[in-house]
Amino acid sequence: MTETGLVEASLRTDQGRVRPNNEDFVAWHEPQEAGEAERNGWLYILADGAGGMDAGEVASQFATERTLQHYLADGEERNWGRRLYKAMQAANTDLRELCASRNDNSRMATTMVATVIHDHRAHIANVGDSRAYVWRRGQLRQITKDQSLVAQLVDEGAITAEEAANHPRRNVILYSLGSERTPRIDLFTLELEPGDQLVVCSDGLTRHVSDEEIAMVLVDQPPDEATETLIKLANERGGQDNISVGVLAFRPMGSAARVVSGRRRARAGQISARGRAFLWVYTLLLSLVQSAVIFAIWLYLQSAQP
Repeated sequence: MTETGLVEASLRTDQGRVRPNNEDFVAWHEPQEAGEAERNGWLYILADGAGGMDAGEVASQFATERTLQHYLADGEERNWGRRLYKAMQAANTDLRELCASRNDNSRMATTMVATVIHDHRAHIANVGDSRAYVWRRGQLRQITKDQSLVAQLVDEGAITAEEAANHPRRNVILYSLGSERTPRIDLFTLELEPGDQLVVCSDGLTRHVSDEEIAMVLVDQPPDEATETLIKLANERGGQDNISVGVLAFRPMGSAARVVSGRRRARAGQISARGRAFLWVYTLLLSLVQSAVIFAIWLYLQSAQP
């Protein structure tokens, strides 16, 4: 049995302030009823295209739409990670065929990060350097591993993570859809807990906004506000690339009730605090009255003496 209110999601993409066009693309498929949820789960895709002229934006949109199409057509596959993997590989083949048919020698490729949420699990696939994170109880952790030159150099100990952030070849990716017959697609499975949030994003966000800042935004903002805030931050700091981000909040049935219960306990604590404050004021007033009575009796006795 599935919960039709399983995920609260927001995905946005923005051109940024430098690039002449937007080569990023986002798409999703959310079930409208329980049967569809059981067949397909919740699917979210983010892609960052590359290539001359319009090739990047064509690649990201085309690969995303084909991944979605192949995924939904493969409803008999119950291994969710494998189903997502096969859909991305099929989209890669389609994109290579499209590139060959254009006859203009243009490079056409795209990164992609996609996640399927089903039965309290997230199945995440990525190729390139677009990322997926999980936010849990205030802490943000990167799930995917960048398939980039600088990430490889860091792993090999050739450069530090700090050096990688400003490396002149930090935009060089090692794998992508469209550029190879069989690209490396990494798969991850994550057990979700109520309150978890997944973040998917292109490098246009992470080059301007740190992981710590992303985590802080997610503390008190719902997905729709969080995506808007994160894109605004990236643009305020230069917006040097296209910026795409998705926030997927995992909210299974019952978690809302636990939140309400927690709020009730908080209100009870507030009531208890008010009660203690009232008791303190009452005690203080009673002490003042007693002191006044004692003082009045003392004055009377003084006046009564001969």
